[in-house]
Amino acid sequence: MFRTLVSPRLLGLHVLTIGVLIGFILLGRWQLGVFEDSGKPHAATDPAPVGVETLAQVGGSMASEALSRRVTATGVYDAKLQLLVADRPPSTDAPGGNVARDEGFWVLTPLRLADGTLMPVVRGWVKTADDPAVAAIPGGQTSLSGRLRPAQGTDSVQGRAEGLPAGQVQTVSTGELLNLWQGEKLRYGFVVADPASGSLTAVKSSPPVVGGELTWRNLAYAANWWIFAGFAVFMWFHFVRDAVRGDKARRSTSPEMVLEG
Repeated sequence: MFRTLVSPRLLGLHVLTIGVLIGFILLGRWQLGVFEDSGKPHAATDPAPVGVETLAQVGGSMASEALSRRVTATGVYDAKLQLLVADRPPSTDAPGGNVARDEGFWVLTPLRLADGTLMPVVRGWVKTADDPAVAAIPGGQTSLSGRLRPAQGTDSVQGRAEGLPAGQVQTVSTGELLNLWQGEKLRYGFVVADPASGSLTAVKSSPPVVGGELTWRNLAYAANWWIFAGFAVFMWFHFVRDAVRGDKARRSTSPEMVLEG
């Protein structure tokens, strides 16, 4: 039997079967990976920028389709109302890595639009509150672009919840800003300017994220490839079994066996 299994004709079959098995298993794993990746959240395609007035309302909330949308705005910065948002990394996304090392301040300056309403704008980020870039506020009519973000809750982050110096806040909360900028009509949310204003460090703000939709077709493809692999093993087994049986039959009917009998 061993001589039959290592015969040249069966050695080629063994090699071919192993190659087919590896190929089919890898193809099935690839289709399974495509299936798994299809369910993961991913960045949505960025629509064309629109005027911030169309998405950020006065005294209202923000529709889900407006979150992280690119917007444009034109107006005049109100330097007297500028604030610093404390204990912030240069990103609106969930911080990662060494958060303490990245802590600094968002420079929050309201932009007065043509209709007199205020749109809070994060012009950029600084490491220290006394950075000269904080006071370098563009004068006159200013046009900017950026991403629209929803207002934050006053207790949405951990940090110095109280005892902040004058001119600093913990979060970009529309309700808190209404108290600080009394008498003003304030639009909901805030814009993260891109590019940053002046020599400020740009604050990273990712595009909208949408949930993935599982492509069950790829899971079926993976199963098919693995079924093919099982069928290849089945065919190999039958070829080998038939070869062994045939060799046994030939040896039993060979002249040498007859003479010995």
